[in-house]
Amino acid sequence: MQHNATMLLIFPPVARPCEPPAGIARLAGALRANGLSCRILDANLEGLLWIVDKSAVTGDTWTRRAEINRNRHLAALRGTDIYGSPARYSRAVRDINRLLNVAGHGSSAVVGLADFQDANFSPVRSSDLIRSAECYEQNLFFPWFSQRLIELLDGVRTVGFSLNYLSQAVVTFAMIGFIRKHLPKLSIVLGGGLVTSWVSRPGWINPFGGLVDEIVSGPGENSLLSIWGMNESAISCSKPDYSGLPLDRYLSPGLILPYSAASGCYWNRCSFCPEPAEGNGFHPVPARQAAAELRLLAAEYRPVLIHILDNAITPALLDQVVASPPSAPWYGFARFSPELTDLDYCLGLKNSGCVM
Repeated sequence: MQHNATMLLIFPPVARPCEPPAGIARLAGALRANGLSCRILDANLEGLLWIVDKSAVTGDTWTRRAEINRNRHLAALRGTDIYGSPARYSRAVRDINRLLNVAGHGSSAVVGLADFQDANFSPVRSSDLIRSAECYEQNLFFPWFSQRLIELLDGVRTVGFSLNYLSQAVVTFAMIGFIRKHLPKLSIVLGGGLVTSWVSRPGWINPFGGLVDEIVSGPGENSLLSIWGMNESAISCSKPDYSGLPLDRYLSPGLILPYSAASGCYWNRCSFCPEPAEGNGFHPVPARQAAAELRLLAAEYRPVLIHILDNAITPALLDQVVASPPSAPWYGFARFSPELTDLDYCLGLKNSGCVM
């Protein structure tokens, strides 16, 4: 096994470009901890900024104004002052969305900062996703990813896509189709939240066998390590590694660092939630380890905010964070519990950096 071979991990368009993708950072951490080199690409952020940047001064007054103010809006969204003015913030977001929307004129695509739709390809039909792969040149992002992927795929043997949202599906398969056409010997792995939902459906049969070499359901660390022949004594759980991502280019007032301390949910009993319906198990990072990782990440990256992504933060992790704070503001979701009726406990959360 050639452990020096490189894997490229991709987070595809379109999702909100306000923080780096946690999934591929966690996978990169596991691969690198085991001595495997990998590259990571936030194709979502890069692709959206490419569309915004290539906009020309054409169209109506709103579009021309948006283009003229483009760089000022982007700089403002990466600063702090604009977030104290809802009107300025709203205008900046509307203008950036206007440029993205106008870029799709003349095609079947409608794109924004949080969504992508293509009238010719439905993300909920596997036949349409296969057609998107076959007709990759029709994709709005094709002029960008056709050049960017060639730059990054030199020396790469495996490409992994983290597909989490329906808004990413059509572009993901267009990128897969391009790779299959131009670099057919590469191995393609497809995982992520949306893929996990597909696989969990009763009677699901993989319709993408001709395009994708391996489908990964649930956490992907062990699966990727297994691909590289590291089944025994591999380090499958390690802190995320965000190096290689453009951390100063996200549209937020400083770096917001996402962190996942668990997949699934410890409660797993809410009738409205897909976790129990899909049979997803609860796989936590041990609370003491998660708190230590948060401290290390805060010291290494100095974020303005940590976003704990868990469906519900466990009481054990809350206790650990209170006892050993990460030295950065943080927020996340938690269930109502008796502890939260205790004023001293809530003050402990506040003192640990909890802002929401």
